Amino acid sequence: MRQPTREEMRAYRPYGSALQVLYAKDDEVLLSGPAGTGKSRGVLEKFHLCAEKYPGMRGLFLRKTRASLTHSGLVTFETKVVPAGHPILEGAARPQRGSYVYPNGSEIVVGGLDKPGKIMSTEYDLVYIQEAIEVTENDLESVTTRLRNGVMPYQQLIADTNPDKPTHWLLQRCLRGQTRMIECRHEDNPVYWDHEKGEYTPAGRAYIQGKLDKLTGVRLQRLRYGKWVAAEGLIFDEFDAAVHMVDEKDLPKGWQKWPRLWVVDFGFKNPFVWQEWAIDPDGRLWRIQEIYKSKTLVEDHARRILQLTKGSPEPIAIVCDHDAEDRATLERHLGMKTKAAHKTVSDGIQAVKSRLRPEDDGKPRIYFVRDAIDERDADLEERKLPCCTEEEFDGYVWDTSGGRRKGEEPVKENDHGSDATRYAVAERDLVKKRRLVAA
Repeated sequence: MRQPTREEMRAYRPYGSALQVLYAKDDEVLLSGPAGTGKSRGVLEKFHLCAEKYPGMRGLFLRKTRASLTHSGLVTFETKVVPAGHPILEGAARPQRGSYVYPNGSEIVVGGLDKPGKIMSTEYDLVYIQEAIEVTENDLESVTTRLRNGVMPYQQLIADTNPDKPTHWLLQRCLRGQTRMIECRHEDNPVYWDHEKGEYTPAGRAYIQGKLDKLTGVRLQRLRYGKWVAAEGLIFDEFDAAVHMVDEKDLPKGWQKWPRLWVVDFGFKNPFVWQEWAIDPDGRLWRIQEIYKSKTLVEDHARRILQLTKGSPEPIAIVCDHDAEDRATLERHLGMKTKAAHKTVSDGIQAVKSRLRPEDDGKPRIYFVRDAIDERDADLEERKLPCCTEEEFDGYVWDTSGGRRKGEEPVKENDHGSDATRYAVAERDLVKKRRLVAA
């Protein structure tokens, strides 16, 4: 199949939701829909048009982390939206770029909420939050206070997202009327839908049939059909990102010196997962670093683990899945001994659930640091599969097939980080308890 040329990709005509967002003047707009509907392309086209139309306009491209924006929105903007040879493409390379400056004085700033710094100390006409599911409502509301540049006739925040659970704050904000939702469909994306023929393009069929239709459960409903649904039989139903996810900058003072626990769930075709847990003085577990990557050798993972943990306290234990050959390889390349994980499932799951529940002080006994992942696996991302532990939780469900009862065992699919988390909690709460009873 012939791939479209760079200039063909730039010859863009908006349809459906992309046309709606182009003309929308609401204070807040959320584009919601399945994967592959062209949400970001429509928004980026609007930014470029407004920057050209209104001299001195100030825009902001924003994502939870600046690094993730480099490999997503900025690629689309530079290769598909902005004409080749345009002066705003001169200057710093994409990873180092701080803004796009137009000849008419307009400027589009690039930033991440992980390092707000200067981006939150100035004013804008338009702000785009890509993958808004990654941010908090407090993040969004903080950004809206910067919409007061006054050059354009209206000031606007635009965000896009794939659907999540029905109780998610993004959907609730729309239901309350604070944000206008524009629903997106695959037919809105001219790369995937031929409007003249009224059918999917070859690229559209390959993407939808080859990737999205192969998803299962809640991910199929959300990423294929764009539904805001919750998974039935959710195992870690106590997990709440607003409670259990924290930014590194908000970790308690002195966390760098806390004892460490490393946990490994081996995999090659399926993801290899390594988690570094910090243990605070009260015994709470904090997942501070993670590798979640497929198709990489154990020895390469070992080298990366040593790089990521240089200068940190050595682990009190390295708890691993039971694969003897992989454990031996890991030990050889780490230069450290490992131990077999406590693998029984039911008590391990209950131990994790217990830690997720807030105690009398209102705090849970387990936390996950945002953006702890070393590097997102491009292949997993392309296939719309989880790329870190917390992305598994919404689809980690009880297996009720074959007459099984809810609560007996989980579905063995996209559970690699969940298993590793179970090993970590079991090491602290089950193995340790077992030793105390034996003594």
